[in-house]
Amino acid sequence: MRDLKNNVGAFESVRPAVQSATVTGETVDALGFGVVMAVVQTGAIVSAGDFTAKIQDSDDGATWADVADTDLIGTLSETLTANTVERVGYVGEGRYVRVVLTKNGGTSVAASAVVVLGRPALAPVP
Repeated sequence: MRDLKNNVGAFESVRPAVQSATVTGETVDALGFGVVMAVVQTGAIVSAGDFTAKIQDSDDGATWADVADTDLIGTLSETLTANTVERVGYVGEGRYVRVVLTKNGGTSVAASAVVVLGRPALAPVP
């Protein structure tokens, strides 16, 4: 039997909530893990809420840059749609990652984001 629970870490970047402004997610430290994936989940959209999700990385947790498409496996939608789950893999070299939800217009969207880390150097993952 394969046990996934003890071999991955899941960390909240954007707390589940109705987002009505741009949200910069919490920093996730990927040290000690070999693979990274971001998962963005949406619920209802109110009054044509138009939001875009992106991944940022950092070497020091202080200076951030948008991740280039060449460092992603897959893509996130240009505009988040209601009631969806999207995922994108990260293959860049940054130690720290986070998700940013940018408001482009409209009112709001219910959304959250987690960063999933796998291939741990030490298992089980607490």
